[in-house]
Amino acid sequence: MATKLNDETIRKIWALLREGHYQHDIAAMFGLNQGRVSEINTGKRGGHITGLSAS
Repeated sequence: MATKLNDETIRKIWALLREGHYQHDIAAMFGLNQGRVSEINTGKRGGHITGLSAS
């Protein structure tokens, strides 16, 4: 079952990205598609938490 992308989950994913974990590994940890993790990394999702804005 896939994890819902709530604020808490986005914060955890963001922290793992900042620690240098690979997107595909994070996606597997949370049962997500790697594309969702990429969207968090670029600010397309969760920008209100990460401070990034999608350009």
